[in-house]
Amino acid sequence: MHIVEIPSFFPPYGGEFCIEQSKALQTFGHEVRIISNVQLSVKRSVREFLTLPYDRRFIEIEGIPGYQSYMRGIPKVIRPNVERWVRIVREMFRTYMKRYGKPDILHAHCAKWAGYAAMLMAREYDIPYVITEHLPFMIFKEEFGSEGADAWQVPLLREAYQHADRVIPVSEEVVTDLAPFFGHDYHWTAVSNVIDVDFFAYRKRPPRDGRPFRFCCIGNFIYRKGYDVLFKAFRLLSETSPVIELHIAGAGTDSSACQQAMHRLGGHTKIVAHGCIDRESVRSLLYDSDAMVLATRDETQGLVLLEAMSTGIPVVTTEAVPQCVRITGGCWVAPVDDEKAFCAMMRQVMEDHGDQRETVSRRVGAMVSPSVIANRLTQIFQECIEARQSV
Repeated sequence: MHIVEIPSFFPPYGGEFCIEQSKALQTFGHEVRIISNVQLSVKRSVREFLTLPYDRRFIEIEGIPGYQSYMRGIPKVIRPNVERWVRIVREMFRTYMKRYGKPDILHAHCAKWAGYAAMLMAREYDIPYVITEHLPFMIFKEEFGSEGADAWQVPLLREAYQHADRVIPVSEEVVTDLAPFFGHDYHWTAVSNVIDVDFFAYRKRPPRDGRPFRFCCIGNFIYRKGYDVLFKAFRLLSETSPVIELHIAGAGTDSSACQQAMHRLGGHTKIVAHGCIDRESVRSLLYDSDAMVLATRDETQGLVLLEAMSTGIPVVTTEAVPQCVRITGGCWVAPVDDEKAFCAMMRQVMEDHGDQRETVSRRVGAMVSPSVIANRLTQIFQECIEARQSV
């Protein structure tokens, strides 16, 4: 099967989910390529804005052939930026087809805006398209408002959903969460993102032997990740369980704002901030920890929680995570925005004997390994292709 992947976001601004699914599909025997157009922000990084390539080029991305472009966004001019982004992707697709031919299916990652571009290209060339939706409700709410009734973007994205041969939310809860914007009038099948369970392999942790119990939290320092709740819960726990540590990692965790929140809400110096770390360092931090904590307020899936459980440690999180993540024996869940309840769950994890950790790790692999997800996506793609051909 000839598959073109079209991410809405790509390095240096995310896109790891697209890369992992592409690698899984390629390993499954498919012809997979990525068309990426990254809108650069001068506010985010002047260096990247000025130095990343100005031309479109065919490259290889972690073993996946790709066609790449970097677009310089105009600050605070949203609609023209969107229109230009979509136009560039469509131009790149025309060039792509001259080189590689017409694909069997287009696979867009997020409706905003790869899904919308895929709809236009599918309509022009009579190709089926699917949209994997990764974005949570809070991201849409921040941009469109609570209901999105007056946002010009919503009708366009709703159209992309409605005309998609299949929408693939990364959890069933995403459909309900995004209903205020996109309704339910589309065909969907939930499929998880991929975890490299060989990389995040199970490892039995050594006995503590008097060392501090080490919690870790991996997530960007943003409101949605609930660091304020976590710091309060950690302070409460330290009052009765003094031999504990909290290690945090992710973009902004080494910022002055995070440091201020740590001291104001955490109340002591047993919190270590690592800042933004690479994939190998994430795994090392998980292997060096006894439990993972994430006081999230909104989560489409929470892959980092599954990665933690895959390595053999339990996780404490909130009711914001979907049911598929709440694996018995591996996941403790507290209400959102409740530091006392979150503290209680952290205490329970400290007292857990860990008898089910290896079983939990195997369950994670059975849910989200590359072969499992590639097989499920292949089935969906084939269904979409056959349905389009029968019309």
